[in-house]
Amino acid sequence: MGEFSWLGDPIDARTAFAPERQALLTDLRGLAPEQWELPALPGWTVKDLAAHLLGDDYGRLGRTRDGYDAGAGPRQDEPFATFIHRLNQEWVDACVRFSPRCLLDSLEFTGEQVARLWSVVEPGEYGTPVSWAGADPAPMWLDRARDFTEYWVHRQQIREAVGQPVSNEVEALSLVLDTFARALPFTLRGVSRPEGTRFRLTIDGAAGSTWVVTETGEGWSLDASLPGPVAAEVELAADTAWRLCTRTIEPSTAISRGRLDGDRELAEAACEIVSIIR
Repeated sequence: MGEFSWLGDPIDARTAFAPERQALLTDLRGLAPEQWELPALPGWTVKDLAAHLLGDDYGRLGRTRDGYDAGAGPRQDEPFATFIHRLNQEWVDACVRFSPRCLLDSLEFTGEQVARLWSVVEPGEYGTPVSWAGADPAPMWLDRARDFTEYWVHRQQIREAVGQPVSNEVEALSLVLDTFARALPFTLRGVSRPEGTRFRLTIDGAAGSTWVVTETGEGWSLDASLPGPVAAEVELAADTAWRLCTRTIEPSTAISRGRLDGDRELAEAACEIVSIIR
């Protein structure tokens, strides 16, 4: 689907969901009863966050597997982000009577269904919009990869809530970082530079990589590879990068931890990257 070439090469996340769900279930099964009630996000406990993931599963299965889209939409004049947060809260509130064991059994069942779904969906089809990448609709490969980042990030939030370190699976974190980097063209959409201007993001570590975006005259593109040096570069540690993209830390913190070279305005604009719905 050539209209998405500015998003870069497709990401293949087909086989990532089953191991991710097994890792989540392992983490949750190891919790003591009181750990389920620890705060994980503002207003949400670990149990609430697990319930949210179950809601993600059912929403995905209904929309993508079953073609069922009869759920409530935004209210009149309700911003999309507000609608999503309200929908999520309503689901979590409805799951208050779920015991941890009920959640575990349900997450095991739906996790298998989601993994099976994503293993067979054609990557070139149209998927759910990915607003933070400016893709509406999004190619299915990006929709699928975005879904994986949701599960991975929430699992890390659960782990940190109960005093565990972020998991160190290089392949999973690499997939997350590659997906988050697809927000770069959209992030720089308001930055005007001459055609051919290039920016490079480098994320250090075994899970890291390098992404270059180029101003093509029609917008910034991860696909363009015009020759010449980069006008600016940002180098970040992997832990800093994923926390920046999910706004666990603010751009100013990421800038203080990273290295910025060249065109300062362009580099700082790139550090405004957000790869979640806010």
